[in-house]
Amino acid sequence: MLRQTLRALSTVLIVSGTLLIADAAATVTWQEPLSALMGRLSQDKLNGQLKQLERSGPTTIEMRALRAIPDQRRRMAFLARSLKRRADDGDGIGRIHIPRIGVNYVVVKGTDPGDLRKGPGSFPETPLPGAPGTSAIAGHRTTYGAPFRRINQLGRGNTITVTMPYGRFTYRVEHKRIVGPNDIWVIQRVGYNRLVLSACHPLYSAAKRIVVFARLVRSEPLGAAGRSTKNGSSPAA
Repeated sequence: MLRQTLRALSTVLIVSGTLLIADAAATVTWQEPLSALMGRLSQDKLNGQLKQLERSGPTTIEMRALRAIPDQRRRMAFLARSLKRRADDGDGIGRIHIPRIGVNYVVVKGTDPGDLRKGPGSFPETPLPGAPGTSAIAGHRTTYGAPFRRINQLGRGNTITVTMPYGRFTYRVEHKRIVGPNDIWVIQRVGYNRLVLSACHPLYSAAKRIVVFARLVRSEPLGAAGRSTKNGSSPAA
């Protein structure tokens, strides 16, 4: 009886050890499996939320204000500021696409831990794309879908596209740097509009940050930002 019990216990320990090794291997070669599933579920929910945001268009107050803004760039800037004010932390607000590293994620507002569990998050200290200045987005590298896992592979000339309900913004990578976690100079405004991507560095450590700097090279108004307001009429909903 004792021998059978020991044999059963041994089998349980071997299976448990095998599962732990498999989980560790998956984490090292890809990402942590459980949080990856949670991240995927969050992204599915955010995708539906973002589509609804795009369909609903500007609010009544925003549409009234747009009548007095004939310039498309100014319209995009106005809608960027308005979206930042009215969106709640953790809400889906746009989508980031980086072909070089296979990134295609819904971006949420905010960079608190709860926000970043859902997907890449926009820094609250920076404007959203479309408004002048430095826009910044942070993302995980090893957990919750690991959207920025391969951010280190980005190089000069690679393109990053951020699509918001009011515009599509294309950036070209200029360079990247490894900085300390408190080096806030990376999100400061410079003489041109740019995007900064940030993630922990190295993998499995939060000791430093890897930061990618990309310059805005093209902007395309979408929705109400690109519609005519001829004769002072309101953009169509």
